[in-house]
Amino acid sequence: MKGKSIFFVIWFFIAFGIKAQVVNLNQFEVDYTYPVEYEIGGIDVEGAKHLDPDIIINLTGLSVGDKVMVPGEKFAKAVEKLWKQGLFSDVKIVVTRQEGKVIFLEIQLKERQRLSAFSFEGIKKGEADDLREKLKLSRGKQVTENVIINAKRIIKDYFIDKGFLYVTVDVVKTDDPEYDNYVLLTFKINKGNRIKINAINFEGNTVFTDEQLRRAMKDTKVKKIYRIFKSSKFKEKDYREDLKKVIDKYNEKGYRDAKIVKDTVYRISDKLINIDITVYEGHQYYFRNISWKGNTKYNSKLLSQLLGIKKGDVYNKKLLEENLYMNPNGVFSLYQDNGYLFSSITPIETMVEGDSIDLEIQVYEGKKAKINRVSVVGNTKTHDHVILREIRSLPGDMYNRSKIIRTQRELATLGYFDPEKLNVNPTPDPSTGTVDLEYSVAEKLSDQIELSLGWGAQMFVGTLGLSLNNFSLKNMFKKDGWKPLPSGDGQRLTIRAQSNGIYYQGYSFSFVEPWLGGKKPNSLTVSVYHTVYSNGLFNKEEDKQYMKITGASVGLGRRLKWPDDYFTLYNEVNYQIYNLHNYHYYNLFTYNNGMSNNFSFTTVFGRNSVDQPIYPRRGSTFSISLKLTPPYSLLNKGVDYSQLPDAEKYKWIEYHKWKLKAEWYTRLVENLVLRTKGEFGFLGFYNKSIGYSPFEGFNMGGDGLMTYNIYGMETIALRGYENGSLTPKGGGHLFNKFLMELRYPLSLNPSATFYVLGFAAAGNAWSGFEKYNPFQVYRSAGVGIRVFLPMMGKLGVDWGYGFDEIPGSPGANGSHFHFIIGQEF
Repeated sequence: MKGKSIFFVIWFFIAFGIKAQVVNLNQFEVDYTYPVEYEIGGIDVEGAKHLDPDIIINLTGLSVGDKVMVPGEKFAKAVEKLWKQGLFSDVKIVVTRQEGKVIFLEIQLKERQRLSAFSFEGIKKGEADDLREKLKLSRGKQVTENVIINAKRIIKDYFIDKGFLYVTVDVVKTDDPEYDNYVLLTFKINKGNRIKINAINFEGNTVFTDEQLRRAMKDTKVKKIYRIFKSSKFKEKDYREDLKKVIDKYNEKGYRDAKIVKDTVYRISDKLINIDITVYEGHQYYFRNISWKGNTKYNSKLLSQLLGIKKGDVYNKKLLEENLYMNPNGVFSLYQDNGYLFSSITPIETMVEGDSIDLEIQVYEGKKAKINRVSVVGNTKTHDHVILREIRSLPGDMYNRSKIIRTQRELATLGYFDPEKLNVNPTPDPSTGTVDLEYSVAEKLSDQIELSLGWGAQMFVGTLGLSLNNFSLKNMFKKDGWKPLPSGDGQRLTIRAQSNGIYYQGYSFSFVEPWLGGKKPNSLTVSVYHTVYSNGLFNKEEDKQYMKITGASVGLGRRLKWPDDYFTLYNEVNYQIYNLHNYHYYNLFTYNNGMSNNFSFTTVFGRNSVDQPIYPRRGSTFSISLKLTPPYSLLNKGVDYSQLPDAEKYKWIEYHKWKLKAEWYTRLVENLVLRTKGEFGFLGFYNKSIGYSPFEGFNMGGDGLMTYNIYGMETIALRGYENGSLTPKGGGHLFNKFLMELRYPLSLNPSATFYVLGFAAAGNAWSGFEKYNPFQVYRSAGVGIRVFLPMMGKLGVDWGYGFDEIPGSPGANGSHFHFIIGQEF
């Protein structure tokens, strides 16, 4: 009864306060003691300039012909409904006239002020531009209290995220003199100082040191001069997540009861704060008995082996969950990779006794699921068949999670889609035991225009190139296939021209069909090229000096199924003609006039499991290749090659060339990646009387921009040294190179991907095995930055320092800047 009395008293005051706005006009008298019923004869709206009167009347719940009590509850509710819209600064319902038992109403409104314009004080133009994008305030928007509160919150969050922890925002409203009921807003911002974390102090910790716990906090870091990749800004959201990571660290060591007892963030100066954290560690626990329940398809012994946790192991909930759910060779993967889409695994603590915990892992297997339908969404340029041929799980197949993950990797390596946005959306139907798979992709620009200027072989070389990485030869011959270029079939067309004027010109064309015939991943590669290096004098025959290289190649590649389907085999036939005329350039060759033929066969056996091409985080590449020519001299046994002039000796070049390369990508923390690489190359000969081929050797040192094939040499970059400075006299016929590179991305946006790196490298080239010493290498280290622009490819600049002096080449080591265009080291 007491509660009901209070309710009626509160209702009386609310109703009376609202009903007081029903005004008595034209001698219309209201007797609050004896309400009288009237019929509404008409309703008008006054003061609504930007709103439809019919909508306003509809919001009140009142309509012409309604019977209402005056005074009565309907008027109170009508006013309340209009107030709740937040659109008005004043609301009244008045009776304009009375005709017997019929009354006529007028809803009198005063709209809230609307925004005319807004500005900022106290911040930079760039910051103001960013905030305009975030606030999304537009002219004509009603300026409500919520709008102002939300704007202040957005501004504060923006600057707090930049480290201005104590930013203040005041809003000044000024009536616009030119427009009635419009207002000008000025956001007066005082950023204050950028606040850094001075110290993070822990109390109550005995198991871990303060430094160990600080390292567990990934995004909340103390201010240090050497800190590069993580700032010491305080972000509340990140800080709360880091507190959970501290507890996770304890949980991983068996301290399952650990918790944060208290934490305090306090200011010690205008620019610094301290954080004090008190932890309760609790006791360390261990796994004891682990049993399985509900498993019929796989026995408990096998599941325990996959779980990898034994009795007496420290209780680690994170390890338990990883081995159950995340490990690709774990328990859940066993079921998911064998069709049991509807399976579930739940660990239950059945007993906690002393420091020991018993677990019962409950398994629900369900029935196997078949794939019903596979579809692709998001591809606006790439044709469906290009995507579908990479999909490993097809309609009618049993569900297999590993194949879905592998499909996503294959789509990422195509280079046509943003790897950060690849997704798969399964739609399971337990009633039918089927699942639909929808792969979601986001197209990105993959075609490239190369326009560059590089230095190599004592000259500047300009390059103009066009790479169409998602080309369609079929659409070339269709009228509607040019949008604006024929594309979508996953073929690659590259046209490239290089020149430094009259002294050097290089032209190349290549075409790659990755699925020859369209049914199997068998690739076809065709390329032709022509290079001219000369003294630029062509008027008189006796003045001409040039070397011309003309060649063509055809290659076939295929994806292997053994040892696994990451392996590939590529075979290529290549024919080159080296044409020398009065060519005396640096006495590189022992003959100056003549024509050399280079007919070779190349085979490459490799494996590539890298997750994506632009910024790989995991995976590896491995390849071993052999390039060889027929052993002409061994077939022509009656010819004494030691007596032949060099022009005849090298008319048909013979050699065998071996290369080995291995590369690994390891994710250390989040997107921090370690890249390690090793390379080895050797150029051999068949006949001692002929010796090493004057072509196909290794030119080592520098930035590797000498990508054009002037001398038929292969360029091996080693930053920190001048171009070609590590190549021995007589040519490099053997080389070793080792590299360690630490990478961290600043942006993974597909329209502009860029990352910073630090590297350490070592390598050397030798004239032959008789001088080979794998430990006699030239060392270097440095830093750099890479930018990947879809239309330009990969660009970058490195600073490298070569530590070791090169005999006979003073100054070839030391500090060097290297410019990178479209290549990797």
